Amino acid sequence: MFDPLKYRDVDPGFRVLMGPGPSDVSARVLQAMASPCIGHLDPAFLEIMDQTQQLLRHVFQTDNALTIPVSGTGSAGMEACFVNLVEPGDKVLVCVNGVFGTRMCDIVSRIGGELIRVDFPWGRAVDPQIVRQKASAARPRILALVHAETSTGACSPLAELSQVAREVDALFLVDMVTSLGGMPAGVAENKIDAAYSGTQKCLSCPPGLSPISMSPQALDKLKSRKRPVVSWYLDLSMVQSYWGKERKYHHTAPVNMMYGLREALRVIAEEGLEARFARHAVNHRALVAGVEAMGLSMLVPEKERLPMLNAICIPEGISDAGVRSALLKTYRIEIGAGLGELAGKVWRVGLMGASCTRGNVVLFLGALYSILNQMGAQVTPGALEAAGAVFDD
Repeated sequence: MFDPLKYRDVDPGFRVLMGPGPSDVSARVLQAMASPCIGHLDPAFLEIMDQTQQLLRHVFQTDNALTIPVSGTGSAGMEACFVNLVEPGDKVLVCVNGVFGTRMCDIVSRIGGELIRVDFPWGRAVDPQIVRQKASAARPRILALVHAETSTGACSPLAELSQVAREVDALFLVDMVTSLGGMPAGVAENKIDAAYSGTQKCLSCPPGLSPISMSPQALDKLKSRKRPVVSWYLDLSMVQSYWGKERKYHHTAPVNMMYGLREALRVIAEEGLEARFARHAVNHRALVAGVEAMGLSMLVPEKERLPMLNAICIPEGISDAGVRSALLKTYRIEIGAGLGELAGKVWRVGLMGASCTRGNVVLFLGALYSILNQMGAQVTPGALEAAGAVFDD
């Protein structure tokens, strides 16, 4: 007999989210999401939509008219950008230096684009000179890359790669899932034609929406399509009518998620983008100083590292899963495992949004040192002192 009483209230317990996402969510955002649910065409909600767009433009650093959150996770934003801008036969050059670049390639192939894949070592930035050579020969319609490769912790140079796209008259499409709100990545400054992100990383909102922004040039490409967009749900020619003056119904928006995103963006605006970028940078430097003081090494060379995603090489003979399990069980700290060819080789430690604090850096370093020492790893004392020196500088 079915017993509903055995299903108790949801209570996963406290966690310190220091993985590749989601990040910690502030009480302000959670409180906003608990506000009464209203209709997605209610005048009050339409005003919230307008405000959310304005706040998104601030974070993307653009005045693009089509700057909206797509209903779905960051992968929905990725797919939305590609299915709207790529038609069968279009040449698309995709730079691959990790897992999420390979996903771009998969989508291009599925929708009939002519894929030009340019691979780079995992854990290294995309090299603009190599891309320039490939793009000059292939003359793609779109040049796409992941700005902040979450699978490796590598950051690729936007300004230089944007210049390459301009030289070959290609649209510049950028994955900002991990970088948006945590480091400089201005859409206007870097002449980005299509950008997408996710709410659950440096924006510190639960997963469920994917902010995107498209330039007038990208919208011209969308308007001049010879065939309909292959996805009805993600067809931006229809979705933008719901976000525009027409307010034409397309699908039921996730109302309470929109409340949460609006509040998360307010938190960012109040802190200030420059201050937020600086906070991520200094906490990253302190974490790396502590890790290296233990005698451990980072996967990515210093000048190519992301501040919000840190890939730490696992010492030989140490159990990847064992360390992650101990961190979670003893200290309630969640970190990420390596993906793809880096599985079992690195730990991915996030410092994103509300999770990017001095307290979390100190907690993690102390916990990691204690666990590794108990496991018999050759770790050197002094991690907290090294991190403290960065904070005191």
